[in-house]
Amino acid sequence: MASTQPRTRLLTGSLLVTAALAAATLVLPTGFVVRGPGPTEDTLGAQNDVPLVEITGADTYPGSGELLLTTVSVGGGPVSDVFAADVLYAWASPQRAVLPTEAVFAVGTTREQQQQQSQLQMTTSQQSATAAALTELGFEVPATLTIEGAVTGSPADGVVEQGDVIRTLNGEAVTSHGDLLSDLAKVTPGDDVVLGVERDGVSKDLAVTTSDGTTPDGGRRAALNVFVSSQFDFPIDVSIRIDDIGGPSAGMMFALAIIDRLTPEDELDGQVVAGTGTIDVDGVVGPIGGIEQKMHGALRDGAGWFLAPEANCDEVVGNVPDGLRVVEVSTLAQARDAIIAIGAGDGDALPTCS
Repeated sequence: MASTQPRTRLLTGSLLVTAALAAATLVLPTGFVVRGPGPTEDTLGAQNDVPLVEITGADTYPGSGELLLTTVSVGGGPVSDVFAADVLYAWASPQRAVLPTEAVFAVGTTREQQQQQSQLQMTTSQQSATAAALTELGFEVPATLTIEGAVTGSPADGVVEQGDVIRTLNGEAVTSHGDLLSDLAKVTPGDDVVLGVERDGVSKDLAVTTSDGTTPDGGRRAALNVFVSSQFDFPIDVSIRIDDIGGPSAGMMFALAIIDRLTPEDELDGQVVAGTGTIDVDGVVGPIGGIEQKMHGALRDGAGWFLAPEANCDEVVGNVPDGLRVVEVSTLAQARDAIIAIGAGDGDALPTCS
């Protein structure tokens, strides 16, 4: 009997040490990022008593219902530490996702760099949302279009230069994105065009061979293969204010809010519609990250409908929470039609991810 006591003490001690090590492991930082449902904001409403969207210089109209932008809460990487216990909890939750840090953040990114990039993306997104919304409503939105570069290996590579300001295309004046797209619509993909630019104050005509591009509705059009930044001259003043939220994914929902405020119709008629998606100045809705978590956040905050970018449909299928109906959109015009149909009670006929 006496000989078993040391063994018992040794076994007990080993178990205690193992338990202590296991407990310590749960509070050690990991190399993972955890995504979860973040807060939502009504783009037709206010944050801290300040309207998210304010418009001057045009008549605005009240409406009922809500347009919720959705977000993702992110832990890990430069944002904060994620511990093993957090990872285990996230793995067990259908509302959360666990990803390697390098799949979300560039290696070496600091917290300050991440915040600056996120804020810049939000500012650019707001400008694009305003331009897209006003263009959708028929406003002329003059813009100075400056070339920032060309697609590597494309016919424009080595022909255009960073800083070139686009003035004409095939002799037609270009004073807005609409002008440029309208002029390109007259060109057969693969044909040469004469791109008139201003370079260091001097006018130049550049011969550029176009390639196949796509329109927002999936059609074909000629593409210049250049990256363009825009300085807009908006015909009315649109101010978008929001704190503690960054990134480009609220663009579509801000554009819809601007449209709702500038039209006398009550598009939503009391419905709560959430959504996400980037927006280009020509109204193209682009994909985003974390859509599964955003759908859960939308349902949590009272949305019955969710507008999802078509390019995210593979992540939507099989992951829609019960009680939420998802509508697939690829352009701002489709998103606008969707909220009108939902408000009119015709939402069940809208396309969904499948």
